[in-house]
Amino acid sequence: MKNDKKTLILTTLVCLLPALAGAAIYSRLPETMATHWNLSGEADGWSSRAFAVFGLPLIVTGLNLALYFGLNADPKRRNMSPALRLISQWTCPVVSVLCGGLTLAKGLHYDVRIERVMPVFVGLLFVIVGNYLPKTKQSYTMGIRLPWTLHSEENWNRTHRLAGFLWVIGGLYFLVMSFFGFSPARFVIPMLVMTLIPVLYSYLLYRKGI
Repeated sequence: MKNDKKTLILTTLVCLLPALAGAAIYSRLPETMATHWNLSGEADGWSSRAFAVFGLPLIVTGLNLALYFGLNADPKRRNMSPALRLISQWTCPVVSVLCGGLTLAKGLHYDVRIERVMPVFVGLLFVIVGNYLPKTKQSYTMGIRLPWTLHSEENWNRTHRLAGFLWVIGGLYFLVMSFFGFSPARFVIPMLVMTLIPVLYSYLLYRKGI
């Protein structure tokens, strides 16, 4: 718990780094900034400079705090994979620095290929998490938490072995496709495969009494 508190303080500070960087260059940023981009890297959402610089990091910081308390409130937290727990704790800080940095870079008119950077990040995250999914045990806040996986340890284990395989393959797909570009179908279909197939498989196991 003591180490968790130190990690919380450190991850919170990292989450706020984009706000500190944005404050340092605040006068150089436009009044209205792009804060969302489509799959082709074209801006399709804008916010005020104040919200882009300070609001977004604060939102991610809030999510980081909620995740911390959620993980520690889990009655089965001792079952959590230490590696996945660490990944969970550092996902928000990495997202804050990455997305905050890209937003500030775009605000300064740097030519940043967001349509390539983000798929690489997502792909790496899926590959890393997918490698550890088969090793995680039952918990209420981590893993594929379905009525059937939480009811049966065997169901949980089999479902997570399949999901881990699919997530690694999906992650590699995102890494490769970052060089070719995404259409909505190229993005949505793999995401559906990675999420729905483990759910269906878990249900079928349940129907078989597993």
